[in-house]
Amino acid sequence: MAPPLLRLLKIQKAFGPVRALQDVSFDLMGGEVHALVGENGAGKSTLIRVISGAQQPDAGSIEIAGQPIARLTPAHSRKLGIACVYQQPALFPDLTVAENIALRLESGSAFRAIDWASRSRQAHQWLDQLGAEIDPEAEARELSMPDQQLVEIACALGSGARIFILDEPTSALTQKEQHLLFGVVRELRQRGAGIIYISHRLEEVFALADRVTVLRDGESVATRGAVELNEASLIRLMVGREITQLYPAAEAGPGKTTCALRGLGCSLSGVHDVTLELGQGEVLGLAGLVGAGRTELARVLFGITPADSGQMLLDGEPVRIRSPEEAISHGVAYVPEDRRRQGVIPELPIEQNMTMAIHHRVFPHAWLRPGAERKLAFGFIQALSIKSQGPAAPASSLSGGNQQKVSLARWLATEPKLLILDEPTQGVDVGAKSEIHAIIRELARKGLAVLLVSSDLPEVLGMSDRIAVMRNGTIVATLPRTQNPHQVMAAAFGQKVSDT
Repeated sequence: MAPPLLRLLKIQKAFGPVRALQDVSFDLMGGEVHALVGENGAGKSTLIRVISGAQQPDAGSIEIAGQPIARLTPAHSRKLGIACVYQQPALFPDLTVAENIALRLESGSAFRAIDWASRSRQAHQWLDQLGAEIDPEAEARELSMPDQQLVEIACALGSGARIFILDEPTSALTQKEQHLLFGVVRELRQRGAGIIYISHRLEEVFALADRVTVLRDGESVATRGAVELNEASLIRLMVGREITQLYPAAEAGPGKTTCALRGLGCSLSGVHDVTLELGQGEVLGLAGLVGAGRTELARVLFGITPADSGQMLLDGEPVRIRSPEEAISHGVAYVPEDRRRQGVIPELPIEQNMTMAIHHRVFPHAWLRPGAERKLAFGFIQALSIKSQGPAAPASSLSGGNQQKVSLARWLATEPKLLILDEPTQGVDVGAKSEIHAIIRELARKGLAVLLVSSDLPEVLGMSDRIAVMRNGTIVATLPRTQNPHQVMAAAFGQKVSDT
């Protein structure tokens, strides 16, 4: 029997007094998809950095194809056939797709002649294997996030790697692109490659993985065949406890109408003829396929791309929101989808991230009041159970779920009447997801109207009091609270379903 492509034995890694990895063992066979799962902070990223040579373990051993490796560096790791595809693409924005791929794959003298046509052909070849319709001559800065992710995967394919590490590879991909990626993963497995697959989306783990290793608090607590697990048992291994209320139930029906839209539209964003009502204390889920216009509608409501037709009413009064500043003044808050670029500023302290939208209130007449800012931050850290080293800690020191809570706190500080949440649990672990769901339900219980935009259908079904389905920039159905995903998807694909 052939030895594993990769074997790690009793790997240890500490950063000062913090034990990131404690006696972690892991192996990867050829022709296998081995999922690596765990909550944020469980040690997954540290283990991947050890495998890729970016960090040296304090103890333990590494074998590649049965051969002991004394010391791994990133260059040595690539030479041994290890390719990493990270969640955030690392392309050079001013170079073309072909040039970015060539930088990863070409070797030789800096003074050699460059065959530009060959570069383009090779880039086209690797992109074709993914089914990606991307122009090799396009500059990387022109690409969407999903396309950048596909270019990264093409680089890994072109390197001839035998060990692929895919770190949250579908977080920015459309449903169609996800299916393409799954096909590529299965094709790589058939060729005998080994794939380490990291994802918070458990449905992907069960769709692709042959085996699953669970990390918790820096230790490997279990390695099981995927067929031996179900979602409940896997969550229990990940968090060390039962999460029986991943989607807490609503306690009461909605109150009086907080927000009403009457034929609302924005020609710039493609949103048109949106008619909708959202009640006090209601969580209204906004569902639809990628490109249906969900985020575009959220941006219209917040004044980023102002409406140019129809009417919006808040508490029965017509309002015209032409900017985010006006939205805030009318009691509308928006937690955006892209946490890293729009949700938090990683370099700033938690307390400054939380008060950015209410400077005029915390610092009246531009008088600095750090005590007031810190008091507000302490309150939200406690109320939202944010795990941190305190208000002065940089946002970059937090896990993804805690960063999302900081982003939420910033907008709750504005004391809104309508809260728009765009993909509020994207990229966070199952434990943090459960906590965020509980926070949303508690906010609704206190009377806040919540518009929940999510591409996670179980989340929409589990959290929503009603579900509005978008297609081609408008609402095509409004459904009561339901556990029937087929009804939601039928509306998203344009089939007629019964409205409320």
